[in-house]
Amino acid sequence: MNRKSVVALGASAVALIAATTLAVGPAQAHNSKSEEKTVTLTAKLKQLNASGASGTATAVVRGETIKHIEVHARGLTPDAPHAQHIHYGEQAMNECPTLKLDANDDGRVNTVEGVPAYGPVVVSLNTSGDTTPASFLDVTRFPVSKDGSYNYSRHNIKFTDVAGTGYPGADGTGTAKQIAEAIRDGEGVLVIHGLDYDENGTYNFSNPEGASELTPDLPAEATDPAVCGVLEER
Repeated sequence: MNRKSVVALGASAVALIAATTLAVGPAQAHNSKSEEKTVTLTAKLKQLNASGASGTATAVVRGETIKHIEVHARGLTPDAPHAQHIHYGEQAMNECPTLKLDANDDGRVNTVEGVPAYGPVVVSLNTSGDTTPASFLDVTRFPVSKDGSYNYSRHNIKFTDVAGTGYPGADGTGTAKQIAEAIRDGEGVLVIHGLDYDENGTYNFSNPEGASELTPDLPAEATDPAVCGVLEER
């Protein structure tokens, strides 16, 4: 399944990821940095699911805006789209997942299994247009890895209110201010999705992983997490 044949997911898949955010302990207290202070966060991106991929990320955050973000990734599935996001959950561990979260013991961590570690999507790091969770797998607007690598940058991404982030209330909505505060405090996790398990050069259904747990219209290869790192002030 190449870029043209991988279809975008809608709000239903966003709701699925939000709904699977599991409580792993009491809500965390934030030692908030001043909203007026510009904070530079960096992440060392390491492989998940034995993808062999890696990279780095840098985000400059002020108030409720990501003033600038860069992602440099390598070792990814070549010439394929790679959804990438900032994840955060008030009741998540806000770290990268391990195989301890492999609930069905199939030897891999899929997107939903990783939610207790990294939380739901709060920012979609697209190349253009909407950056809310509603666009979290609109693959037509995510980077394509040329020969397995890409360099991504974007300016002035606004945080928004996001339901399902584990805050008090019926739908667990976190406000833009709350989410931005948590990201500035080093609790955002950057995840890149998409890997080629059978090494045939494309995302496909004809392997043991089959369809994605998010939708039958996409293979698991297109949505499983491949790279992860925590955005922290160092």
